Amino acid sequence: MMRIIFMGTPDFAVPALEALLQAGYPVTAVVTQPDRPRGRGRKLLPGPVKKTAVEHGLPVLQPDRLLEDSFLERLASLAPEVIVVAAFGRILPPVILRLPRLGCLNIHASLLPRYRGAAPIHRAVMNGERETGVSIMLMDEGLDTGAVLARRAVPIAADDCTGAVHDRLARLGAELLLETLPRWEAGEIVPQPQDHAAATYAPPLTGADEVIVWRRPAGEIVNQIRGLSPWPGARTSLDGRLLKIWRAAFSADARPADAVPGRVLGAGGDGLAVAAGDGVVLIRELQLGGGRRLTAEEFLRGHDIPVGTLLGGES
Repeated sequence: MMRIIFMGTPDFAVPALEALLQAGYPVTAVVTQPDRPRGRGRKLLPGPVKKTAVEHGLPVLQPDRLLEDSFLERLASLAPEVIVVAAFGRILPPVILRLPRLGCLNIHASLLPRYRGAAPIHRAVMNGERETGVSIMLMDEGLDTGAVLARRAVPIAADDCTGAVHDRLARLGAELLLETLPRWEAGEIVPQPQDHAAATYAPPLTGADEVIVWRRPAGEIVNQIRGLSPWPGARTSLDGRLLKIWRAAFSADARPADAVPGRVLGAGGDGLAVAAGDGVVLIRELQLGGGRRLTAEEFLRGHDIPVGTLLGGES
């Protein structure tokens, strides 16, 4: 079997690494990002891929810079036939792209050329897409611009959050990788160039993406909430305090013509009904700053939110 170097960092990449090992591929090293401060204590902790690599006794490389001479020399000494990349978090320089005989193959969480970039899953759910998928791409020097070796689509359900889609695509990417590698090595795949004119982009999330602007249509707000769960969370405010919204639905109730966006229209067992720009959002799971994540019913037992309360100074 071909010698592989694996490059990845977060949870999304773990199923692919585990699949390679279970299939018996010789993974000669794992390259992952340096340990980062995490948690309340801000201690330096390894990412999920490093933890998996250590559990399997694999050599782990964590260069600060990909062009470090010592790192490049180590990669060359391992003589990889292919480098598999999954959510590594950095653009590979040409010297690495040219190193393996069979190139660098990237598992990208979209149906390329749609949603190139850093946040394809978040952006697809936030945009209300009903389908996404994974692509196995032969990497080049561009941002997710390489020719596609394999692609597989999956539906996005109306109530899916990013977390659910992420886990589904991580497993699918691992499966598609194992199907693709032997066919690529055997010369059975003709790389398909992307239609660059059809490309769309998924830029990294910013703080502005998290803020709920209640004057937007209710459907867009619900998609925003779905797309930001379980991380980083959509947010608004209640009486000047941070309020994160984790789960919501579009309400069939009519929005009063004179309702101010962000105004609470009702509060009960079904949730917290809030006026949007052209409909009503039913909040079903939320979290006040410093508090726990609660269902709307649990939250309302401890917090009185009268009809007419205005959420978010953004409105």
